[in-house]
Amino acid sequence: MNKLLIFIGLILTLWFGRSIIIPLLIATFLWYLMNAISDYYRKIFPTEKSQKYNSKPWQITFNWLSGIGTLITVIAVGYLFVTQIRPMFSELLAALPALQEKLITFGTYLSNSVGIKFDANMIPNITKIAANIGSSVASLAASMGMVFVYMIFMFIEQSTFNQKFQAMFPNKRQSKKIRYIIDSIDTNMKKYLFVKTAISGITGVASYIWLQLINVEFAGVWAFIVFITSYIPTIGAIVACSLPILYSLVSGPSLQQPILTAIGLIGLQILFGNIIEPKLTGKTLNLSTLAILINLVFWGMVWGIAGMFFSVPILVAVLIICAQFDTTRPIAILLSADGNIPDKNED
Repeated sequence: MNKLLIFIGLILTLWFGRSIIIPLLIATFLWYLMNAISDYYRKIFPTEKSQKYNSKPWQITFNWLSGIGTLITVIAVGYLFVTQIRPMFSELLAALPALQEKLITFGTYLSNSVGIKFDANMIPNITKIAANIGSSVASLAASMGMVFVYMIFMFIEQSTFNQKFQAMFPNKRQSKKIRYIIDSIDTNMKKYLFVKTAISGITGVASYIWLQLINVEFAGVWAFIVFITSYIPTIGAIVACSLPILYSLVSGPSLQQPILTAIGLIGLQILFGNIIEPKLTGKTLNLSTLAILINLVFWGMVWGIAGMFFSVPILVAVLIICAQFDTTRPIAILLSADGNIPDKNED
């Protein structure tokens, strides 16, 4: 009974505290992602093992260069969104009323062709749906100031994390255990975020090129949606493909365009999402599909769309933590895809 009350209390805390927790999660996500990008930039430069460049000044210089490269990358992506993608979203929103009429016309055509009774009220009001999504995004954007503050302090205090950790866990055995767990989460999370972001970006660019080749309107918007929704397992791929396919079906000059849109986008999702990404992530995402879906629904109910974005990283962390304790290893096995879980660090 006490455990049930604790669980309910935890859920209520996550729900009522979402205005504070979600910006903190976003800040942590961006902080992890920037560190992952910096680590991969750092691999370009010589390491401490190189005799010529193993002095401290050289290593500090390389660290600064990798940090500057990361900052330039983030600024470039932000500039691309503000100057290229955002105007396309505005144009798409202005075109939604006309698109609604085309949907009704298309529904009437299908009704007359197939003989199914059709009512215009059966068509969802896409303008209203877009407005609701826009308000959610606007409320999220309003919290970006808090996200930025969180990130600044994370980067400022990053150099003191090890010192604080040693002070928190003076016991060597306990410190070794906790350190192993934290390092495992850190390594796997950085790898997941970097690979996921890189694959999502490549998929988005490839989708944009394909949609431009077949003359689908608002190709930049659909490519951006492909990139963003790639972080949401299963459902994200469905949304990323269905929206441009539906749009081209309603507004395209012929059936050839929606068919080509479907072939291209679904093919890219299969190639990058189902073939290339699993090979790059390896055991990092050795997660049960059922566990991912249940986790996705759970965090979606608690935090909405933001919860869906963070559902997989949270599940990865839970798997790693559960695998380190005898009492919770069965849970880690259930969460895994094939029962192959991280090794337990022996004290």
